[in-house]
Amino acid sequence: MEIIKLKEVDSTQNYIKEYIKVNGYKNPLCVVTTIQTNGIGSRGNSWTGSQGNLFFSFVIKKSDLSNDLPLQSSSIYFTYILKTILNDLGSTVYIKWPNDFYIDDRKIGGAITTTTNELLYCGIGLNLVEVSSDYGSLDINVDIDELLKIYFDKLDKKILWKQIFSQFKLEFTKSKKFQATIDDKKISLEKAILNSDGSIQIEDKKVFSLR
Repeated sequence: MEIIKLKEVDSTQNYIKEYIKVNGYKNPLCVVTTIQTNGIGSRGNSWTGSQGNLFFSFVIKKSDLSNDLPLQSSSIYFTYILKTILNDLGSTVYIKWPNDFYIDDRKIGGAITTTTNELLYCGIGLNLVEVSSDYGSLDINVDIDELLKIYFDKLDKKILWKQIFSQFKLEFTKSKKFQATIDDKKISLEKAILNSDGSIQIEDKKVFSLR
C-alpha cells in the first residue's frame, strides 16, 4: 500500500478520488492526515477534527478483496478489522452497526465507502484526542504509522467475510441499545436482526449500510 501523508486537507476522500482521476489507478493507495477541515461523513454530514486525530482514505481494486465480501457491507469489514487491531493494543473500542467506532456510549469515529466499476474507496476517521463533549476519543495511545502498517498488512491477507462476520455478530448486541437513521428516520435497533450479509432486518425491511 502506497501512502501519501498530508499535513492538512479538506477531505481525504475528495483528495484520493481526484488523485486517481488525474493519475489513474496503479496500485492500492492511501492518503492520511491529522487535520481534516471538511471531511465527508454519513448522510452528507462532515467529519472534522482537531490536530492529532487520524483521517485516512484508501482505494483498492474490488478484485483484491476477499471474494466472499458483500460490497454493501464493506464498511463493517474495514472498521471491524481496525477495531480488532485496536483491541489487541488494549482499547475497549467496539463497532456499532454498521460502521461507527464507539467507546462506552460515545462515538469516536466511523467509516464511509463508495465504489466505481472496479475500485472501492474507504475513508476512516478516528478521534485520537477529544474534539468536543459530544464525541469521545480513543482510550489508548497509538503510533499512526505503525497502526496503518498493521492494518494494511491485515487487509493484504484477504480475511474472509464469514470470519469477520462470525465475530461481529457476537458484538452486534451492543448496537441494540442505539438507534440508526433509516430513510431519514431514527429507528431503534433493539429488535433488529443481523443477517449473514451484514444487513439488518428491521420493521419488515432489509437494510444495508449505505455508507
